[in-house]
Amino acid sequence: MATDDGVIKEEEMEDEEEDEVEDEEMDENDEDGKEPEEKVYFPGDPIEDGDELTFDKSAYHMYHAAQTGAPCLSFDVVPDNLGDVRTEFPMTCYMVCGTQSEGKPNQLLLMKMSNLTKIISEDSDSEDSYIDEDENEGDGPHLRTVSINHIGGVNRIRQTTINNKQFCATWSETGTVYVWDNTKGMESLDLPGVAQHQTAPNSAKHTFHFSGHQAEGFAMDWSSATPGRLATGSCNRNIHLWQLRDSGTWNVDQRPLNAHTGSVEDIQWSPNENNVFASCSVDKTVRIWDARAVGSKACMLTANAHDSDVNVISWNRHDPFILSGGDDGMLKVWDLRQFQNGVPVATFKHHNAPVTSVEWHPTDSTVFAASGDDHQITIWDLAVEKDEENEQALSTTNDLPPQLLFIHMGQTDIKEIHWHKQLPGVLISTAASGYNIFKTISV
Repeated sequence: MATDDGVIKEEEMEDEEEDEVEDEEMDENDEDGKEPEEKVYFPGDPIEDGDELTFDKSAYHMYHAAQTGAPCLSFDVVPDNLGDVRTEFPMTCYMVCGTQSEGKPNQLLLMKMSNLTKIISEDSDSEDSYIDEDENEGDGPHLRTVSINHIGGVNRIRQTTINNKQFCATWSETGTVYVWDNTKGMESLDLPGVAQHQTAPNSAKHTFHFSGHQAEGFAMDWSSATPGRLATGSCNRNIHLWQLRDSGTWNVDQRPLNAHTGSVEDIQWSPNENNVFASCSVDKTVRIWDARAVGSKACMLTANAHDSDVNVISWNRHDPFILSGGDDGMLKVWDLRQFQNGVPVATFKHHNAPVTSVEWHPTDSTVFAASGDDHQITIWDLAVEKDEENEQALSTTNDLPPQLLFIHMGQTDIKEIHWHKQLPGVLISTAASGYNIFKTISV
């Protein structure tokens, strides 16, 4: 269903020439009438002329694709009041994202995806069979949006809830960090009888901003232990700490934390400690900080983590582990109890391009997801051990790590992924080609 600024649709990850291929299929069959043999494709395998890539519907419980009027290279999931654990279809998801447009104004977008249905389990060549007709209430999924003018492209966006109000912070390419109160805008997505796309009035503006970084940046995270506390890091290697005042505005410490020697790429607060957070940088390190100290003295621990830029990190909510991904395509797991040794407890090499996003599963402490510039999303489980009986069979096909549960493809230039904390196993991704929201049978 399309609007002026967005579309959400059910679609298969197949070439646009699918209909033409079907018409010519009989011509390509063997003389005895047999159809061409289906083979499993592994990333990196050569694709011969006439080969067609499709995906196995039986490997997914749900798959939908959505598009907005401009690329959104960062987004965050907004929690809702529909239930903490929801496994029934159809599903509903709320998000906040920011555009990166060239030649036209950028926007902060509030989004509601509803009537997200599951894939029908039986095999069928009918396009209509892609959605379970018994559960889709007679039509397809819906997308509602509210757009708010934003100065500059949005490098990164992060959401938080403060006193039952919905806020987000945006890192603008202009070098300014903005804080927005999205409470009324999110509520308007549920109002009956309103347009699918709403444009906020020009008077809708941010509630606070900070330009003290004097450079653009990407690193940003809200503390879950201290509501309203924010940390932001910029390309000029500085980190600033924000504290919510009783008046409802923020105090930003003008004294930067500056132990990094290169651009700060990502920040993650400890899920249970008020004054501890981690950061990663172009200087190839991951650092652990004490927010009570000043300047470079706030850096408590440093690990030379990767052989190139460290792009992203994620702090496990249940175990003392930090996951990192770098330009070298490596994924590394760090045990904070052994962090000072500078040796990861697990290292994985599957992505053949820079890792762009990583995130631990919100409830399963051994599962995480990653995305890369190789147009892949991978799902991993540290609890899986190598099966010696299948090792030889595995090596004859492709040397995939046993912990690699799932590979999702079909998007171009994947930038960010997030698990939905209230929809178990649902993963959302954004890329230059749009959004995917899906649930695999693996998690």
